[in-house]
Amino acid sequence: MVKISAVIITFNEERNIERCLISLQGVADEIVVVDSGSTDKTREICLQYGVRFVEHPFESYGKQKNHALLQAMHPFVLSLDADEALSPELKQSILAVKNNPDASGYSMNRLTNYCGKWIRHAWYPDTKLRFWDVSKGKWDEGIVHEKVMLLPGSPVKHLKGDLFHYSFYTLEGHLEQQRKYAAMSAREQFMAGKRSNLMKLLIKPALTFIKLYLLKQGFRDGYDGFLIAKVSSITVFMKYAFLMDMQKKGAAGL
Repeated sequence: MVKISAVIITFNEERNIERCLISLQGVADEIVVVDSGSTDKTREICLQYGVRFVEHPFESYGKQKNHALLQAMHPFVLSLDADEALSPELKQSILAVKNNPDASGYSMNRLTNYCGKWIRHAWYPDTKLRFWDVSKGKWDEGIVHEKVMLLPGSPVKHLKGDLFHYSFYTLEGHLEQQRKYAAMSAREQFMAGKRSNLMKLLIKPALTFIKLYLLKQGFRDGYDGFLIAKVSSITVFMKYAFLMDMQKKGAAGL
């Protein structure tokens, strides 16, 4: 049997963190929370569940999550966001691996709850690799949309069960967060030498809407599916608009 360290990064997550911690009971042998200066009750809630609470300044999502990995004491890590929780079926799948690990990493489908509704098309299955042998990989250090990078040749298996994701509670919150992500993504692309143009401003948002609403059948999610597709297309537009603005300003635009 292997031991598991659950690692979570937080910032003002009093609304979500307890649900996440409860779902980890009976699975994780330790829970480490790396917090970037919460001013709400996040710390208080975490300490009620015996969490090892570490404070660390935020640089980027990838860097913050890698700092959390360094705090882990056990060979396998289960990395969750504060607004995520294990479904009962996924919990059983992880326990089975704990008793008999047979891969370097394990992926899972993520099912998102948007404004109170489960989104089973536009944002599903949204497969994520969140459970792995910590000696075989870590997060890339991108500014946003970070991914786990395993060593070449590391086998990955897919687990049954969903990772529940409680994303946005209101449309206003969704729009506010997406503007932030668009600006961060633009900065990341600018630093990587990528550039925007009018064609991308016109085509990329439309393709995003078509992908989510038609190809992924977001229309089957009703009004919420339409909102997701539309806001996502607006986010893509903002990203390329921000990137063009940075191109005009040069390094001073960062």
